[in-house]
Amino acid sequence: MAKPLRIGLIGAGANMRARHIPGFRRCEAVEIVAVCNRRPASTQAAAREFGIPKTYERWQDVVADPDIDAVVIGTWPYLHCPITLAALEAGKHVLTEARMCMNAAEAHQMYEAARKHPELVTQIVPSPFGLKGHQVMLDLIESGFLGELREAHVYGMNAALADQAAPLHWRQDASLSGFNMLTLGIVHETLMRWLPPPVRVMAQAHAFIPTRIDPQSGVRRPVGTPDSVQVLAVLTNGVRATYSFSGTTEFGQYSGIHLFGTEGVVTYDFTSDRIAGASRKQNLSSSRIGELAEIPIPPENAGGWRVEEEFVEAIREGKPVRFTDFKSGVEYMEFTEAVARSAQSGVAIDLPLEEFRETSD
Repeated sequence: MAKPLRIGLIGAGANMRARHIPGFRRCEAVEIVAVCNRRPASTQAAAREFGIPKTYERWQDVVADPDIDAVVIGTWPYLHCPITLAALEAGKHVLTEARMCMNAAEAHQMYEAARKHPELVTQIVPSPFGLKGHQVMLDLIESGFLGELREAHVYGMNAALADQAAPLHWRQDASLSGFNMLTLGIVHETLMRWLPPPVRVMAQAHAFIPTRIDPQSGVRRPVGTPDSVQVLAVLTNGVRATYSFSGTTEFGQYSGIHLFGTEGVVTYDFTSDRIAGASRKQNLSSSRIGELAEIPIPPENAGGWRVEEEFVEAIREGKPVRFTDFKSGVEYMEFTEAVARSAQSGVAIDLPLEEFRETSD
């Protein structure tokens, strides 16, 4: 029997309750031994609900507990970096919720700390988009289904921020979420599993609902992140990419990626987890011009949510982290910050960001 892996939770929000706690409880010889939430009352409530023996009022005490082997960070992004740095210094493995942190500078700090502690596992909760069809997408691209890739179109259109009367969400508070905006980073992360990274971005961003009531103070104040973002990008291999994101789209909502090449096209609809395409090379097309044929995801090739199992396997067996390592996190945080800088300045921004080029692999 494996020695129990003892985990401390910092933050006990929706994702922690719905995914991480059940996921770790499915793993053999894993014990959730401590929890710390934002307030003592919610900490005690989580401990009672899930039968967690230890409670702490400060995250620093979770990190310092010698009986804890790994910490899972479920806080808002503003705490991801300081908790990660402290946990690694204390000899703890780290799984942190996405997005990685507030900005590119923090991402590099976290990555460098992880590199100084190669004996410890560091992992970011991945984008859930595209996990099911990941291998199918790789196979299609590598087989030449698309031919020479020319364009990538990326969409994230929803109504999460459409209600003008809704209070300010923490994701719209830049002091809590940093440069992260809408689902831009999480969908871009998925795209980068299949394509090379961008080398230049040009962006615009806007808040159609510019102010909201702060639920803490009851005062109306400006939102800190946009509810509409558009990006033009050039990828490493010369592919042109466009990104269109909105949180105020009440009709025609869609999230997905379209890849266009000289021989074919592939689309991945994230809302239904379905892949469709057409290709001259493989003679895959529908009976009507302009329509795409569904591309099945065979059960033996279907991926899924294995975040907690992967974290445990990396610790116990030394398996590499696939979804998502800190290096990938640095790349998507630089992209997100480049989008914000371009939208603010009105000029194109090159990647990697200039101040980090000497440290980029």
